[in-house]
Amino acid sequence: MAKPNKTPLQRAALAALALLAPMAAQAGIYPECPPGAVQLGVNAAGTGLEESAAPRVCGHLAAGDGWMQMPSGERSYIFGFSVADPDPANVMTRGIFNAKFPAPTLIFRERQEVYLALSNVGMAHRPDLFDPHSIHFHGFPQASAIYDGVPEASATVNMGSSFTYYYKLNDPGTYVYHCHVEATEHMQMGMIGNLYVRPRQDGTAFTFPAAALTGAQADVLGPLAPRPASRFAYNDGDGSTGYDVEAALQLSSFDQGYHLLHEAVQPLPFESMRSTHTFINGRGYPDTVNVATTTFDPPVPDDAAPLPESSQPNPSLVVVPRGQRLLLRLSNVSVVDYFTVTALGLDFRIVGVGASRTRFDPARLPGGLPGVVPRDWSHRTNSVTLGGGESVDVIVDTDRVPAGIYTFYTTNLQYLSNGSEDRGGIMTHIVVQ
Repeated sequence: MAKPNKTPLQRAALAALALLAPMAAQAGIYPECPPGAVQLGVNAAGTGLEESAAPRVCGHLAAGDGWMQMPSGERSYIFGFSVADPDPANVMTRGIFNAKFPAPTLIFRERQEVYLALSNVGMAHRPDLFDPHSIHFHGFPQASAIYDGVPEASATVNMGSSFTYYYKLNDPGTYVYHCHVEATEHMQMGMIGNLYVRPRQDGTAFTFPAAALTGAQADVLGPLAPRPASRFAYNDGDGSTGYDVEAALQLSSFDQGYHLLHEAVQPLPFESMRSTHTFINGRGYPDTVNVATTTFDPPVPDDAAPLPESSQPNPSLVVVPRGQRLLLRLSNVSVVDYFTVTALGLDFRIVGVGASRTRFDPARLPGGLPGVVPRDWSHRTNSVTLGGGESVDVIVDTDRVPAGIYTFYTTNLQYLSNGSEDRGGIMTHIVVQ
């Protein structure tokens, strides 16, 4: 039987389909980096992206799952981010089951343009979970909602796909970033990390105070003598946020039962969560005072983990030479708890809260604000309380502090444990040498 002749319209449609076949849309790892931008790799410490002073930079993170090790030696299942392999062809193989807790530290500079790609490599241990992921720059005044990471108003990244976020960094300070997809669950599981923006004032020399403090000023800030600085927490104009050494201490917690359930089934309702373990930079005491990376024994804890890398490379032991000023970038990323922290024998001078300087001077704004009175609420204290998602910048001046080991810990005594074990949780050392 003869085949019926096709109409011109049918022939045209078939020809169009033939042209489109090789161009079918498909997922893939396609990070974007514009010409002239500097590609950032992993830093020398292995804790995050390297820093650059270039006006345009590009970074690349992978999102997936993995294990973390508890001080007892047992493991817990986590979701998390990692620094992606520089070769897009290796992103999936290197990123699978390589989650970090906390997420890799991101350090940028004021006025930089940042292109930050995210690739979703999927859940190796839970292939039945096909969750998308995103990056939410917490507290950052994002100009475009598409890059904010909130699923209802912006892009999210499906498994096997990539998306590049764009940020123009006009606001220095200490922030955090996290996945905003099913935020309570994904943050509880570990998809959260440190992010801070250095001020453009860095590199300029200031002496603070301009003269030795006496009287009421000395009562407030202590007997400070004039000291030069070229590194600053904020654009202060006078060196009042100057420091010599910095450390980022991220406080967190999780419900171990919640993590255990994630290994096989969906979790209990969120309202039943409670903190069984607490951490500084993803470690509980005594692991917090170990400068080495936290590694598994054996190095690869599961057949699903192809890389013998540490999931917790960020130490929290702080060392400062006596006489220098220490900037502590504190943040609380627990989804259920407030924490109050202190360091016996050391004073904190609060210079920033929520990525904002604790002094408002309208005269420094373009055109000023007539009639608005400057306000300075920087102050000394011996403890700081942080709610979930809050950051606080404090400076510890060791000029008149004896050398020795000072214990930094939470005064919420129920969080000084690793589960049922005593002497753990949110505690580390600040060593003044």
